[in-house]
Amino acid sequence: MTEPQPPKPINGYRKFWAQRFGISTFLPTTRAEMEARGWDACDVIIVTGDAYIDHPSFGMALVGRLLEAQGFRVGIISQPDWHSAEDFRRLGKPNLYFGVTAGNMDSMVNRYTADRKLRSDDAYTPDAQPNKRPDRAVTVYSQRCREAFPDATIVIGSIEASLRRIAHFDYWSETVRRSVLPDSKADLLLFGNAERAIVELTHRLAKGEAIAEIRDLRGSAFMVTRGWRPEGWSEADSTTVDTPGAIHPHPDPYEMKEKNPAAPPKAAAATGVQTIQFVDRASKLAAKMEARAHTVIRLPSYEQVKADPVLYAHASRTFHLESNPGNARALVQAHGDRDVWLNPPPIPLSMAEMDFVYDLPYARAPHPSYGNAKIPAWEMIRFSVNIMRGCFGGCTFCSITEHEGRIIQSRSEKSILREIEEIRDKTPGFTGVISDVGGPTANMYRMACKDPKIEASCRRPSCVFPDVCENLNTDHAPLISLYRKARALPGIKKIFVASGLRYDLAVKSPEYIKELATHHVGGYLKIAPEHISEGPLSKMMKPGIGSYDRFKEMFDRFSKEAGKEQYLIPYFIAAHPGTTDNDMLELALWLKKNGFRLDQVQTFLPTPLATATAMYHTGKNPLRKVTKTSETVGIVKGARQRRLHKAFLRYHDAENWPMLRQALKDMGRADLIGPGKHQLVPAFQPIGTGYAANARRRPAAPRRQARLR
Repeated sequence: MTEPQPPKPINGYRKFWAQRFGISTFLPTTRAEMEARGWDACDVIIVTGDAYIDHPSFGMALVGRLLEAQGFRVGIISQPDWHSAEDFRRLGKPNLYFGVTAGNMDSMVNRYTADRKLRSDDAYTPDAQPNKRPDRAVTVYSQRCREAFPDATIVIGSIEASLRRIAHFDYWSETVRRSVLPDSKADLLLFGNAERAIVELTHRLAKGEAIAEIRDLRGSAFMVTRGWRPEGWSEADSTTVDTPGAIHPHPDPYEMKEKNPAAPPKAAAATGVQTIQFVDRASKLAAKMEARAHTVIRLPSYEQVKADPVLYAHASRTFHLESNPGNARALVQAHGDRDVWLNPPPIPLSMAEMDFVYDLPYARAPHPSYGNAKIPAWEMIRFSVNIMRGCFGGCTFCSITEHEGRIIQSRSEKSILREIEEIRDKTPGFTGVISDVGGPTANMYRMACKDPKIEASCRRPSCVFPDVCENLNTDHAPLISLYRKARALPGIKKIFVASGLRYDLAVKSPEYIKELATHHVGGYLKIAPEHISEGPLSKMMKPGIGSYDRFKEMFDRFSKEAGKEQYLIPYFIAAHPGTTDNDMLELALWLKKNGFRLDQVQTFLPTPLATATAMYHTGKNPLRKVTKTSETVGIVKGARQRRLHKAFLRYHDAENWPMLRQALKDMGRADLIGPGKHQLVPAFQPIGTGYAANARRRPAAPRRQARLR
């Protein structure tokens, strides 16, 4: 597999003429702020569902500062009133485009719990006020931008757009919805962490190229006429991706063949000697790769995947097989008489490019217009540092892979240390404690495949399941070095690691676990086994509980050697596809045996495009070839069963005892009801708890309704 051509560095473009206006303390959010900067218009206006916080952990600031560094004038419309188009006119019409994002979170995940109940707060809003963004914010904001300026160019992005770039199952409406492109009427969708794509796109638009002509941008998706293809491209049906063909032996590079056995040369006929040639394997492979690079895979249409769960699962499997930037092909999916075209994923940023993005002149604070309002998301990250992005874990319930990809993009040690010093010197309220040095997975920093050619050709969804790949570099030495240098900085008292970590990787480096337990844990360390049973773990693509046990043994030993009393706080998921009632019972017994009483538990939430969501919707396992007779997956869908699985995780809560007692009886495990240490729930019910107490708290139902029940 040939590697993609090296892309142009994101800091390698000639700056736009508007660079003369210099750097803004904060990007303008009002006309008055624009005029104070001497601007008559914005080149790009970013519309976001989050409060504007000028910090690299927030997408609108990162993209805004990146484009500002290219010389463009960037304005921010933060949490606009979406009930009319008026608020979308506040900065005027952008010269180039509106960039629309729902914010750091998917708006539906942000607004609703796993039980589809409205949340009472929003961490990305001043004073955590709810209802400051609409459902499906990308679509609503785009429509309002179009209403405000019908001829404006609209580019959508963020995790919400990424996860909805093709037809997808929508948990909140329990249906398969179209790609966000036809619903939003956007001109272009940029998926993933789109720095490379957005820089190239903006410069091309600034040079006068029409948005409708930009069709070769990696990491972009757009609508085209049904059957459209670039010149020289061919189309292949998705069944060719996931259908095994005839098995051919690998060609022998030393094999000799006749040039043309059917018509031997005259010399051969005269002398009886046949001419031979070596097989030019390199040329043959190069031609094959060239053809592959110009082949688009046609997924089953929106109408087909909506009607047929097997085709939905097949499309999900194909989509994930075509996700490695080193070998992914373009994808196309029909929506009625038009196609949604997806170019291959973007090439990950180099370390130098990551440093460039994170070293930009962020104000590292919320916009002054918020005054003294508390923004929980800002309070949580204000003293933390993001050292990398991406995750090669491939957990089926997680959306990181679909959005950020599985190739790790790391910052340099120098860049990270500079940011810690920036926090120390410029962030109000800093007490010498860095709350987190991490990322999507704290201990994947600078990890990669040992061979770039193998990485570019790999099509595995995970580098660590079912076991850690032998080609994966699991060296924790760079991370240990970073930790030591960071805590040695003047004015730094403590550095915590609060991001989740992969314990199956950590056990490969006892020195790392010792470093972590000795210096970077504040009494408790969060860790996510997710389950203990093989059934759900295999559908999650998570390691067995044995890896957790090995990590715990090392963590406890090194904590004791350091003279510290520290504990692991495990996280588990209830109601994940592939989980049975018995699996949850075994987990509850394990929790009780190990003395865990969980306060917060997570019920599986199907997010668009995730593999586990495909399982939830179809009952099929897309981790293997999908057919009508292929492996089925048990699904927990009913509200009562989902509540039961959650109750097993909180076996100690008296409110759950009536439900658990009934379930244990139904399962033939009434022996687990009683006061014994080996039993799960007591036979008695404390006064003021359980069903009777809950009934008293609810308003009385009308008599007629009660009789109908």
